[in-house]
Amino acid sequence: MLRAMAIDVTVKTVEPTPTAVVVAATTWAELPTMWGPMLDKVWNFLRCGAPEELYQQGHNIMLYKDDVPNVEVGVQVSGSFEPTGHVVSSTLPGGLVAAVTHTGPIAKIGDTHQAVCTWSKTNGYRLAGPRWEIYGDLDPSSGDFDVQVFWSLVAP
Repeated sequence: MLRAMAIDVTVKTVEPTPTAVVVAATTWAELPTMWGPMLDKVWNFLRCGAPEELYQQGHNIMLYKDDVPNVEVGVQVSGSFEPTGHVVSSTLPGGLVAAVTHTGPIAKIGDTHQAVCTWSKTNGYRLAGPRWEIYGDLDPSSGDFDVQVFWSLVAP
């Protein structure tokens, strides 16, 4: 593991992961009020409208495709499916990534993303653009999540 601003960044290759998501083009200011209702639509679909063979296979996710941000908010699932309402089948990217676990208040996750950007410059890696978060389970004692943060890297 490589050290960067009090976070441990790991370079690894990940496989694409199927997701059920709601897609939006938004602003960074609007996103905090949008992601909850977007995620609710996905969970309603999984509980009440998903094909029988489709099931949750992981955690909640947010994919930031760019800096606009064009985002996908949803859940890791077992495979692809036909779109239903606002919920569409998508995939978290695969390939070379910088990976780190954010532990602590979710309001500070931006600091973790910034630390990955700083780490990449310091260590000679070029960020490819897409980045995503996979949310772990809630710690009831602190109210915090462990969140896996991934940034796509340009292969050397």
